[in-house]
Formats: sequence, C-alpha cells, structure tokens
Amino acid sequence: MKEFTIEMWQKDVENQPVLVSACLIGLRCRYDGKRLDSDTIKMVLNFLRGCWFLPVCPEQLGGLPTVRPPMEIEQGHGDAVLDGHARVIDSQGTERTAEMILGANETYRIAALVGAKVALLKDGSPSCGSHLIKHKGRRIKGEGVTAALLKRKGMVILSEHDLRKL
Repeated sequence: MKEFTIEMWQKDVENQPVLVSACLIGLRCRYDGKRLDSDTIKMVLNFLRGCWFLPVCPEQLGGLPTVRPPMEIEQGHGDAVLDGHARVIDSQGTERTAEMILGANETYRIAALVGAKVALLKDGSPSCGSHLIKHKGRRIKGEGVTAALLKRKGMVILSEHDLRKL
C-alpha cells in the first residue's frame, strides 16, 4: 500500500480530516492552563481554513487535569515510552507514563474513527512533540508519546513549525 503523504492530503483537504492539538487553536488545555501566543493560533487557524479538523488533547484524554505539572520523558523519546524502555515523569516526581500512553491510544482511536491520516501536533510537548521534546529543561530532538504512536500507525505528523514550510 502506498504511504500517505502531506501532498496527497493537500489535494483533497476538504474531505481529509486532520487531528490538531487543541492548544494550537487556542483552547486552554496546556499544562499551565494558558493560551499559546495569538500569532501561532492565527497561523494554525489560517492553515486549517477549509479543513475538517478535530481538536484533541492527548494529555487530557489520558486523564490528566488542566492545570498539571509539566512533564518530561526520562531517558528517551516517545518510542522508548511505548516500548517500555522510558518513563514520563512530572516536575513533582510522579510517574505519568500510563496516562500518556492512554492519551496516545485514545487520540489514535479518534483518528481511526474519522479516518484522519494527518495530525498537526504541538512541538515541544512530551505527548505531541513531533520534532522536539523537553529534557532537563532544554529542547532536544525527539518525538512525544502520541506523535510516536500516530507515526507508527502511518499518519503524517506535522508541527506548527512545519506550517511555515508548506
């Protein structure tokens, strides 16, 4: 089977649903309960104009509240968490691996229900990061748990930074 590409999605954007991190469209679901900057929100909404999109927050879908302590992947990236080789720990030292995996699975379940093959996810997040995640307070290359799972399932993963290139 031919791999789905962003170019294929762009040719039929009105009929191809896209999952989007809810925080990228201005919903207050981030760990700190705040909105992203308005320039990012405007850019994302402009990109999504004419699209059928579904906002998701994998961390909330995993049962975590808003507001919540910030989290990081300890000793690895999203793939390592999915494979049981790394954990997600919040800033208070509480392990949140189970919630992150549940949120990733629920996000994929939504994608599968609507036939979404593209996800626009917030970079830098331990769940949604598609290119970058935080480790010891610094941004490093890597994927979050949800991004890694969706990629394994064959979805095209974009971040807000990718929009500038399209």
